[in-house]
Amino acid sequence: MSSNTAIALAPVIPFLGAVLIGLARRNPNIREGITFIAAASLFLLVLSITPSVFAGARPSITIFDLLPGLAIAFEIEPLGMLFALIASFLWIPNSIYSVGYMRSHNESNQTRYYICFALSLASAIGLAFSANLVTMFLFYEALTLSTYPLVTHAGTAKAKRAGRLYLGLLLGTSIGFQLLAIIGTYVIAGTTDFRPGGILAGQTGPGVIGVLFALYMFGIGKTAIMPFHRWLPAAMIAPTPVSALLHAVAVVKGGVFVVLKVIIYVFGLDLMQSSHPGEWLMWLAAFTILAASLIALTKDNLKARLAYSTVSQLSYIVLGAALATGTSILGGGLHIITHAFGKITLFFCAGAIMITTHKENISEMRGIGRTMPLTMFAFLIGSLSVIGLPPFAGAWSKWYLAVGAMEADRAFFVAVLVIGSLLNIAYLMPVVIQAFFPEENSTQFKNEIREAPLACLIPILLTAAGCVIIFVYPDPFHVLLQQIVRR
Repeated sequence: MSSNTAIALAPVIPFLGAVLIGLARRNPNIREGITFIAAASLFLLVLSITPSVFAGARPSITIFDLLPGLAIAFEIEPLGMLFALIASFLWIPNSIYSVGYMRSHNESNQTRYYICFALSLASAIGLAFSANLVTMFLFYEALTLSTYPLVTHAGTAKAKRAGRLYLGLLLGTSIGFQLLAIIGTYVIAGTTDFRPGGILAGQTGPGVIGVLFALYMFGIGKTAIMPFHRWLPAAMIAPTPVSALLHAVAVVKGGVFVVLKVIIYVFGLDLMQSSHPGEWLMWLAAFTILAASLIALTKDNLKARLAYSTVSQLSYIVLGAALATGTSILGGGLHIITHAFGKITLFFCAGAIMITTHKENISEMRGIGRTMPLTMFAFLIGSLSVIGLPPFAGAWSKWYLAVGAMEADRAFFVAVLVIGSLLNIAYLMPVVIQAFFPEENSTQFKNEIREAPLACLIPILLTAAGCVIIFVYPDPFHVLLQQIVRR
């Protein structure tokens, strides 16, 4: 199969999976089997394209023309390849985990859940392979719409309020700001096709560049940068596998992916360094890193703490993009991967705790390491990776972000990264310490082992292992991202 054919098939596989899941709604075993087969097939297909991209090729295909010069088209460049690999791979453990979680928790509307999950992955792959701003925008919106039923899955009044906030902020920012920026880019440059060096390079003056940059950055609400972050903690009402999807696989990673893509291929690193349109974004990202971490410290609910952690961690990537040095872009791209594995592990652990012990608050989890040692050991690994300590994956991305800040002569932001990591320790490690070293007579958990079902435990151990493997062997991701910064 040619790479061009594989590009066209990639979004079709999860879409076809969604259709077949709907047809198999009366047989849960078949329905879940289709989910797993679709996930594995998508990853293998994406993986088959990887060698050509590593070799420097840029496979592309035009689906159809909307207007002269405006097409729905796909082209795979290294950043999109990276995002597609991580999204398609993590769909596999998330699918397995979903079976254990949804059945153990006796969730209703499971068929709708699996359908929407598949559609969200189709949208994420389309977003990853977008060749231009128009295609990117359509799949960005499709990702919002396909995940809305997942946020409101419970059907309660609280879930519906969270869904309204989710749609309101994400659609409001994208249509109100991002769409205007895309139209402005087309009017000025006469194209929306992504271009190495940037579409807007040499096309207009600093004032217009500054306005367009602000419209793009505020229009990408999925980055959850303050003050457009409230949808993300509110969405924690969704089932835990959905939280893992939102925080690690598709939605927020789709947001920061678009930020990197716009800065690299719409503005270009040379323009970013000469005109400095991202100056204010650096400070806003730094504020979000610290403020969200401080809020996380106050949250007793584990999923809420992890949600604000995600708000903070996303801004590490935004900061790397705004610094716009080769090394900071490398760090931002790597942080998409390292945070994905670390955070999905933490959310998997939170869900396992909930379905096994029915505990959601950290204060109720003293001594839980005695009952769920494998789960809490995985939580420790995920935490250390998110903090950025070796030998875990997050150490690489945070190192490159710090070096990138030094390259840009921005020592203050190195301090922000260090303080942010110290705050990561402050809100994550107490969970582990309480789990394994509770105060005497303060635990309700006995020494008997009672882990989550295997369908939940296996994905937890798999993604935790990924946090170590990526630290030991980061070379493939490094090579991909180096292709961007060298061009």
